[in-house]
Amino acid sequence: MLGKIALTVLMENIAFGEGPRWHNGHLWFSDMHGQQVIKLAPNGSHEIILRLQDDQPSGLGWLPDGDLLIVSMQKRQVLRFDGKNLSVHADLSPMASCHCNDMVVDALGRSYVGNFGFDLHNGAEAEPGELIRIDIDGSIHLMDNDLSFPNGAVITPDGNTLIVAETFAGVLTAFDIDPAGNLNNRREWAKLTGDALPDGICLDSNGGVWTASPTTNECVRLLEGGEITHRIRTDRGAFACMIGEHRLYICTSKASDPVSCATARDARIEAAPVPFSAAGYPHSG
Repeated sequence: MLGKIALTVLMENIAFGEGPRWHNGHLWFSDMHGQQVIKLAPNGSHEIILRLQDDQPSGLGWLPDGDLLIVSMQKRQVLRFDGKNLSVHADLSPMASCHCNDMVVDALGRSYVGNFGFDLHNGAEAEPGELIRIDIDGSIHLMDNDLSFPNGAVITPDGNTLIVAETFAGVLTAFDIDPAGNLNNRREWAKLTGDALPDGICLDSNGGVWTASPTTNECVRLLEGGEITHRIRTDRGAFACMIGEHRLYICTSKASDPVSCATARDARIEAAPVPFSAAGYPHSG
């Protein structure tokens, strides 16, 4: 379980993979610094779904009617794509203090979006970031404004708990979700140890959370309380992960800054077998 697990490289020549989601038998992800959203088949064939000419995509999700939601990072918006037309679903700039990042969408079409909190790539001093809820009508609601780089997020299958990675605090933080979508009872779900930091995360059917850790070149599976049950080593930073069927798809890269990533294009999508299927949200249909 904690031993060597072989990785399969499914796609190369990516600037920087982010926000992987399993949907209708394919892995969808944002090539953030390549400014495009990609649909990847398990055999490695792929299709470019859309390109953002003037921004970087990040978190992805789907509304109940099937429309795709895309976080537009620098504009601090969430976009809506119906397969033909791209429109603004919500403007988060009144509440988001910096670039918006990852997102999870629940069964009712409510979205929870984190943001950097500070200008990471230009060396600004770290500041707390916000977690913002978007209702299906596009209205925005501040859930928390004191999170340490709120990043990957999941919602349990019963819809009652949201878990978010506070990257620079090294913790997974949980909230109860009330019927209106508000978050309460903030608490530590698991603490990572050593140099590991949680980035993108996903939930499995046996109650475990897989988290990518770019600082330690690995993905680890945690139980509530922090026990590590499985570990997958990578030869470069692991930034996000998602279960599809019985494989963990991992976005890996040697760097994360926009300039070097866009130039080198040496990021990958890699995959490894895992014991449990996906559960909860991001939806794994």
